[in-house]
Amino acid sequence: MLKTLAAGLLLSAFGLVALPALGASAAPAPLNGAPATLADSASGKIWVNGTGMTLYTFGKDTVVGKSMCNDKCATEWPPLAAAAGAVASGDWTIVTRDDGSKMWAFKGHPLYTFLDDKKAGDVTGDNKDGFKVAI
Repeated sequence: MLKTLAAGLLLSAFGLVALPALGASAAPAPLNGAPATLADSASGKIWVNGTGMTLYTFGKDTVVGKSMCNDKCATEWPPLAAAAGAVASGDWTIVTRDDGSKMWAFKGHPLYTFLDDKKAGDVTGDNKDGFKVAI
């Protein structure tokens, strides 16, 4: 018990966060600072955001680096937002949307989540409204 207490104090002293409890699920860690990570699904590897929600591409995004999903579309299919100061790297680029906000794109293809996906790993938006799971 003293060893456990000492280890806890040591972790606290260094400002480290506690580990999740056994059985708790955590979102996959992003790869090399990327805004998303690859995760396993029933149909193979898919891109997911930091909370494990599936990312999609939109078939109407035919111009590389341009999002055609705006207004009502973007309400149902929220863009993968790029934070202020985010820096593009490698295959990951930043797209400026029609409203001036920034979003992430992979290999020039803007990425979106789907409002009807309720939990990590849901793929209810695949092949809906011109959207496909991003792989």
